[in-house]
This record gives sequence, structure tokens and C-alpha cells, in this order.
Amino acid sequence: MVLYSMLISALSQGLLYAPMALGVFVTFRILKTPDLTVDGSFVFGMTVCAAVTIAGHPVLALFAGAAAGALAGFFTALLQTKLEVEPILSGILVAAGLYTVNYAVLGGQSNLYLQHDAVNAAGSPVKEASPTIYKHFSALFEGISSPLLDANAQMLLLTLVLVAVLTASLGVFFFTRPGMAIRATGDNEEMVRASSINAGLARTAGVMLANALVALSGALLCQQQRYADLNCGSSMLVMGLASVIVGQVLFGDRGIVGGLISAVGGSLVYRVVIQAAYKVNMPSYTVKLLSTLIVVCALAVPLVRRKLAGKGAAA
Repeated sequence: MVLYSMLISALSQGLLYAPMALGVFVTFRILKTPDLTVDGSFVFGMTVCAAVTIAGHPVLALFAGAAAGALAGFFTALLQTKLEVEPILSGILVAAGLYTVNYAVLGGQSNLYLQHDAVNAAGSPVKEASPTIYKHFSALFEGISSPLLDANAQMLLLTLVLVAVLTASLGVFFFTRPGMAIRATGDNEEMVRASSINAGLARTAGVMLANALVALSGALLCQQQRYADLNCGSSMLVMGLASVIVGQVLFGDRGIVGGLISAVGGSLVYRVVIQAAYKVNMPSYTVKLLSTLIVVCALAVPLVRRKLAGKGAAA
């Protein structure tokens, strides 16, 4: 049962970060553009989601968080397409500016818990927990005492449905005319311009979509952990890259749909590895080093495979 709880918790976390992995996949694999806005847009989605959730609209909060990420992506793309700023620098500039924006959204504090002012039966002011989508979903399981349907399992089930719908929607979108334009822009932007397609608009749409996905991941995490924190965006880009690369190594990268599924699978595997590291009493401050090592090992796998294949052919 301990192993089951650990696995459910790890998979739940992996699914929460899966939209972020999908966003990183869009920029790095489809647009083939490094986007360092991720660390800022992830927290932007989280902070906006917290503010709207506290106002009493948990479902709307997810859409608001995703819209906030799309807005961040718009400014990143604007710097790239209109001011011709290098993609890496444009992401750094927007992410740096978002720190102040996120601080303001949180009301000038570094974190914000999902609770609102209320009055108890005695007429005294108290803090009451704000409802979230996970709280509403768990209400459907009231009266069920099965250990297989604990809070983590319920969260896993709801997030799995959301991520499955999101992945399927993206798979369909990238075969529509706008989606094909984004894909073509990443493959050969000069050819796209020669075909009278607005490459700048396609790139802007792609970067906005990617950051909306990243911010949605931050919004989901906010409602799961019931607070928003300015420091939650640290190393999100590394985590997203790790998920995409690990997924590609383990599950392959067969087309757009295969790449999307691989990104989600990589996010799950990555979180299971991290969770296992915690179980062997690895200090929390070593997690970033472990993330880096996972990325390096995943990047080395294709090279090792080629060399082994070459030796086998030579023999």
C-alpha cells in the first residue's frame, strides 16, 4: 500500500506538470525556438489562478491562468517578431518583468493561500478555504471509503481526464490550417514567408499557445496545493525539457501526436524518478542536480545507441 500511495502521488504530480511539458514541446520541438519565458509564465498562471479562485470561481480560474500565460507569450513573440530580439533574450526579459507582475497580483507578498474572509456561526471573522475543482470533484466520492480512492487517487483521476482532453485537442489542432501554419513555420520559416503565410503571426500564435499550456500547469498546481508562491517557477524550464527529452528517448517521437503523448509520458516518468529519490532520503536541495543529470543522461542515450549500432554493423 505504501508503494501504491507513492506511485499515485508521483503520477498525480506528473500529470499536473504535463501541460507544461506540452508547452515546452510546442516551442522546442515544433517551433524549434528556445523560450525562456517558462519560469515566469508558470508562476503568472499560478498567481492569476489564485486571485480568481479566491474570488469564488475555480473553473474560471484555470481559463484565466491560461489566458495570463498566453499574454506573456504574446509579449515574448512581440519582441521576437517586431523588435527582432533574439528568442533567448526575449524570454529572459519577459520572465524578469513577470516577477514584478506576479508580485503585484499576489498583493505585494511572496505567497497567497486559497482562502477568503468569512463569518462563522458566532459572528466572528474567520478565514475559510476557497473551493477548487479538486474539492468539487472529491465531493462526488463522499461516502466511498475505499483506500484505492483516496485524495491523491481522486486528484489523479480528474487531472488525467483534463490532460487527456487537452492532449487530444492539441493533436487535432495541429492538423488544422492554423496548426499546420505553426508547424510549417518551425520547419522552414523562409518557405512559409514565400508561400504568403504570415510567419510572424504563426510564430506568435505558437508561443502564446505554449505559454498558455505552461500557465495552465501552474494554475492546476495552485489549486492542488492550495497556494501560489513566487518561487514555484524555479527550474520549470529544466523540468519541462527533462520531460520532453525523457519521453522522446523512452517512447519515441513519431509525428506530432506521438510527440505530444511522449511529452506527457516523459512528465510521468520524470516525477516517478524524483519521487523515488525522495524515498531514498535524498536531500531536497539535490533535486535540481538530479534533474540536470536526468536531462544529460537522456541526451546521451541516442549517441550511445548510434555508437553501439555502428559497432554492431562493423562487426
